[in-house]
Amino acid sequence: MAGSSSLPELPQDSIDSVLELNKDLERIIEAIENMSVQLTWMGYDMVAVRTSPELGDSMQKLDEAYRRCRAIVCGD
Repeated sequence: MAGSSSLPELPQDSIDSVLELNKDLERIIEAIENMSVQLTWMGYDMVAVRTSPELGDSMQKLDEAYRRCRAIVCGD
């Protein structure tokens, strides 16, 4: 009787396809999150540049410095 109340086992192929689907969904969600962050920064940059053109130049220099540092640290 105790065995009859347990959930049925899924075939290994079904488990593998569910795991693969989960991985794909995680990659898609991460890509969308990255796009969202980029769009937010683009909006911020537009407002900042329109408010103060000097700030745009400073932001560009800061971005270039960040990319150089990242390349050195991450080895890109």
